[in-house]
Amino acid sequence: MTVQEAIKMAMEYERKIRDLYGEAARQAASPEVKRFFQMLSDDEQRHFDYLTEQLGGWETSRTLKLKPIHSIVPVMGDVEKQTLPVKKELAEEDRGDVKQALSKALKAEVETSDFYRRLTEEFSDDAKELFAGFLAIEENHVAAVQAELDYLNKSGYFFDVREFDMEG
Repeated sequence: MTVQEAIKMAMEYERKIRDLYGEAARQAASPEVKRFFQMLSDDEQRHFDYLTEQLGGWETSRTLKLKPIHSIVPVMGDVEKQTLPVKKELAEEDRGDVKQALSKALKAEVETSDFYRRLTEEFSDDAKELFAGFLAIEENHVAAVQAELDYLNKSGYFFDVREFDMEG
């Protein structure tokens, strides 16, 4: 796979996830859930824009002009603070739709992370650095979505922290 092909495929992954989150935001009944999904959709749009810029640079000069890739999704230590309103405000009847959207999102995020992982193994130099940055961001998205899903599924975990212990 060429760098150009890899960037184009990465753009398609980012577009697909952006659209998935955008649709979930549009369908959300709760303002807090809407904000959560919109935050993720906006983040994926920034990724798409960044990749578009990299593709343009590659097509004109066969170089990548790397700059730091930023995510608006907080790192896992800070995510819990931002999603507590969702946890508190989500009505029981809304949870099924949210769980369904989160399940789709988790699948897409895992697929995207796997794609970026393969690219980091395939490429070297700037291309490897580009895709490694996206891999780190997508792995954080996987963790955030999984944490929300764990809470809604009442697994006993919220952001990898055990909420209750049936033996204690």
